[in-house]
Amino acid sequence: MTTRNPAVLVLEGDAPPPRLAAIGRLADVRRTGAAGLAEALPGAEVLFLWDFWSDAVAAAWPHADALRWVHIASAGVDRLLFPGLVESDVMVTNSRGVFDEPIAEYVLGLILCFAKDLHTTVRLQDRREWRHRDAERITGARVLVVGTGPIGRAIGRRLSAVGMAVTGIGRSRRSDDPDLGEVRPFGELRSALADADYVVLAAPRTDLTRDMIDAGALARMRPSARLINVGRGGLVVEKALVDALSEGRIAGAALDVFATEPLAESSPLWTLPNVLVSPHMSGDTTGWHDDLVELFLDNLGRYRDGRPLVNVVDKKLGYVTRGT
Repeated sequence: MTTRNPAVLVLEGDAPPPRLAAIGRLADVRRTGAAGLAEALPGAEVLFLWDFWSDAVAAAWPHADALRWVHIASAGVDRLLFPGLVESDVMVTNSRGVFDEPIAEYVLGLILCFAKDLHTTVRLQDRREWRHRDAERITGARVLVVGTGPIGRAIGRRLSAVGMAVTGIGRSRRSDDPDLGEVRPFGELRSALADADYVVLAAPRTDLTRDMIDAGALARMRPSARLINVGRGGLVVEKALVDALSEGRIAGAALDVFATEPLAESSPLWTLPNVLVSPHMSGDTTGWHDDLVELFLDNLGRYRDGRPLVNVVDKKLGYVTRGT
């Protein structure tokens, strides 16, 4: 069992997390920004990465002389998977579960936007232009969800509920998955792309998934297909995607994540008429900051009591293998 009052270091971003007083009732809390992390890290037993965009942990890692557990306030952990941490005994947990249903709702909204051409309607309204078009139906449309974690599963359930035909891509083959129906292995991604009306990326960025949507993968997609990325920007080769969209080889893309964020003003993705760009917000709904802290508080209580933590990340694989 750990000490009753572990030393918790909170890496803040532009603002501190809410409910710091509640954290302080369970631990001795210190706070720092990225610039002061190396100086603040000695003696810290727990590191709470509220600033989940920060890359400061790798540089400060030599000063982690007492660290046993790192918790990040995001589902993605790729910024933490540097060799020093991966090879250490320090446990990593993430915020899996907070974003699942909001992201699934967002994906459904994007699909409806494409099918009903709502983005064009808004642009025409801005110009006061009356132009009738025929819309598409989503009932029966085929969706390939790449990633079978909790976010991918929530997307599969949501889209199946509105009558879409869902297939998944994951680590292993399954024919009767309760959320995704048929799941095909990653090795069959390119052949599966050819059958999809919508391709939804909800996978973490790992060695297996990095740049998986490249020119070759895009060439396998149907000219009428749309790509939706709510996973990680590094899953897609952006130059290849711009070329495919510009040349009409796929019908459109909705992108919430990018290789470099914020997306550069010079990127052609801003101005392509068949692209929807959003600023990494698909999982962020009213109250999400409180939900993130609540999850950390639950794990902090478990840590103090010597109970198993939830959302433990397999550092070699880059994702959670045990949710509870």
